[in-house]
Amino acid sequence: MLYTQDLEELIFHRHQLHETDELIVLSGYLGPRPVARLEELPFNSTVIYGMYGSEGIKPSLHSSLLNIQGEVDNLNIFYSNLPVHSKCYVWRRRGDIIHALIGSANFSVNGLTTPFREVLAETTFDTFRPLNDYISHILNNSISCLEVGMERVIEETEQTDNCLMTLLGRNGEVQNAAGLNWGQNPNNHTTPNDAYIPIRTSHIRDFPNLFPPKQLNPLEIDGRGRMQRHNDSIEIIWDDGLTMEGLLEGSQPVEGVIYPKQISSFPIKAELGEYIRNRIGVPLGQPVRKHHLERYGRTDIEVSLIGEGVYKFDFSV
Repeated sequence: MLYTQDLEELIFHRHQLHETDELIVLSGYLGPRPVARLEELPFNSTVIYGMYGSEGIKPSLHSSLLNIQGEVDNLNIFYSNLPVHSKCYVWRRRGDIIHALIGSANFSVNGLTTPFREVLAETTFDTFRPLNDYISHILNNSISCLEVGMERVIEETEQTDNCLMTLLGRNGEVQNAAGLNWGQNPNNHTTPNDAYIPIRTSHIRDFPNLFPPKQLNPLEIDGRGRMQRHNDSIEIIWDDGLTMEGLLEGSQPVEGVIYPKQISSFPIKAELGEYIRNRIGVPLGQPVRKHHLERYGRTDIEVSLIGEGVYKFDFSV
């Protein structure tokens, strides 16, 4: 059977259909949010980051995975010394595979939640033994994330676009009812701390690999199919180590291509606004002004892409 939607929920509920005592995830790239969610499962999980062997790992993602490894008891995170781009989700019982999904979906929020862009397919019984041998070969050539020295961690400044995204409006002040003050408009269906970070056309032109164009996906309403622009889910790792799920939402044309217009937190729009207010010392529910940001020490956030759908947000002073 082939699956193209709701892949994250598929993976986290598949064990309910099979008597299993172990999940093994082999993924070319990882995002911290699904890895941390493995704590929910009632058995042990193993996660293997496949492309470490050729690309290494960025410090912020490595630190985030180390924190998860230290906090989740039923989880072991490995980095493959062999460059592996495979995506395999394997459920085992007493060391034998009883169910498996393979395909194109990385174990990240972006890889598992974008409808129709990635696929996972069930494997047949005759593939279980060679697949088990393949997984064992990769594990035998992997190291624990706890064994990785900083000399193996790739500097984030190497081959990384670092975009400074201003938190000020075009008039040089924080907008009254948009941006960090999105929720301050009483006429919007928002809460006071709702916030977003605007994506300017200059960001897209200057950093074309940073934000992907928006894709069209079919939406079923009353049995009739129509197309809508899909809001990509992303993972955000802040400079202080906090992780947050985000959304690339809204639409704007840039040279004939439709791109996202803003970044918000997801599923709670206020999470971003509360986080920024706490960092700069503004009471929750109160508007943010330019002088608050200047007192804190900066009026922008440095944004970089450190993996598929995984971003680092640097708001350090």
